[in-house]
Amino acid sequence: MKIIVTGGAGYIGSICSEELINAGHEIVIFDNLTEGHRSAIDSRAKFIQGDLADRDFIFKTMLLEKPQAVVHFAANALVGESMVNPSKYYRNNVCNGINLLDAMVDAGVKKIVFSSTCATYGIPEKIPMDERLPQKPINPYGHSKLMFEQILKWYDQIHGLIHVNLRYFNAAGASEKFGEDHRIESHLIPNVIKVALGQKENVEIFGDKYPTPDGTCIRDFIHIKDLAAAHMLALKRETSSYYNLGTGEGYSVRQVIEAVEKVSGKKLSVVIKDNRPGDPPRLVAGAHKAHTELGWNPQFNRILPIVESAWAWHVKHPHGYGD
Repeated sequence: MKIIVTGGAGYIGSICSEELINAGHEIVIFDNLTEGHRSAIDSRAKFIQGDLADRDFIFKTMLLEKPQAVVHFAANALVGESMVNPSKYYRNNVCNGINLLDAMVDAGVKKIVFSSTCATYGIPEKIPMDERLPQKPINPYGHSKLMFEQILKWYDQIHGLIHVNLRYFNAAGASEKFGEDHRIESHLIPNVIKVALGQKENVEIFGDKYPTPDGTCIRDFIHIKDLAAAHMLALKRETSSYYNLGTGEGYSVRQVIEAVEKVSGKKLSVVIKDNRPGDPPRLVAGAHKAHTELGWNPQFNRILPIVESAWAWHVKHPHGYGD
């Protein structure tokens, strides 16, 4: 298939694009490079630098390229920032997304795989979290993603736009070529790795009195290559649906720190800080629907190989992409 990948210069988009190309797809990456990196774009892909806020440009691009599908990663994704600047999140994640959908309808493109998030559920009523849970986001980031899911439902009903919403848990790890390099790094594993590389003094643990075995929050980490595999399977669907993506295994902050210590061979200094408001003690995916309907089976089910792949990439790229 010929596929336009929005946000294909970002962390998840770059590795998913790489895996899609490896599988034989023709990839056109559309990215404004505000969060992504030019060096993270696979050389085998066609790159178009553009912004979804530019409605005329995305319309022209869609008509010119005429893809069979779109994989939509482009979004702002910092929960904390969304609580300070909600306008940015609704403009980019919702309004600019509508520009993309309208361009698809205009060009006759009938399929989109949407990068959604478990943040659409808010604080879960039960663990593991399956798709039957009510979606009650507790921040503008999660709400913006839920709004776009709801918009996609209407575009399917009105325009016949097949969509698959993939609700990620914690993306982690790296491929040999591409890895995680955010300009503002909020993710646990790369921040712990920075301490192991001597780039930060301490690992910060935000709360150690949660009702978990070691007192720290538990999260479900999913390897980036497993995420890419789910996108490839989603592209084969001929009806709209939605899926949680996670391993069903939860690891605590302390367990992640221990994994980085084991892989790096270094003992890391840890500082305990106050809890962050709204941090649920435990978020673990129930991904049975993705297993049965998509045929998706994650290959990386343990935290150690996930951390090993991230560590290998960061050792080779201690300053990220450097742009």
